[in-house]
Amino acid sequence: MTNPTRQAELRRETKETTVALSLTIDGSGATSISTGIAFFDHMLEQLGKHAGFDLRIEAKGDLDVDLHHTVEDVGIVLGNALREALGDKRGVRRFANAVVPLDEALVQVALDLSGRPFLVYAVDPISEWIGTFDPQLAEEFWKGFVDGARVTLHLRSITGKNGHHVIEASFKGVARALRDAVKVEGDTVPSTKGTLSS
Repeated sequence: MTNPTRQAELRRETKETTVALSLTIDGSGATSISTGIAFFDHMLEQLGKHAGFDLRIEAKGDLDVDLHHTVEDVGIVLGNALREALGDKRGVRRFANAVVPLDEALVQVALDLSGRPFLVYAVDPISEWIGTFDPQLAEEFWKGFVDGARVTLHLRSITGKNGHHVIEASFKGVARALRDAVKVEGDTVPSTKGTLSS
């Protein structure tokens, strides 16, 4: 089903989190993010800005227990919103990749709006915490996003010593790949099957 506005607005409530999100694919990169996790907010701002999406997220979760539920659920809702906003993906470029540096860090991203959720996360583990954020949670975010969006995503760190730089380059890399993959350059679904749904 085509979504001519390429927008979505979703709300998800569980016993662990409440996430309200609005997404406009053909936006200006304007963001308003509040999850209660400062570094995560910063990463989501990077994602919206560099993808060219208008993105608003308000999330409240059981941060007194752990950050995991909030980070994962935001990923799920963002993925669901992207899938809804793209509709049947008619005319989109579909495939995209990016190699993004941030100082000593270099991250490679490849993306396919395939309709099949699959994540390869080959980002070297960085043991240091970034504020209150455990870098291992980045993988949980991308797992949730991939499952919700039903995309194939490969993330690979090539170099990097600073955890902040590696994670930020990852978010910027996915943003740039998304920016290219969602571009409309035709009027048919870019698949020999005629569909990009699961």
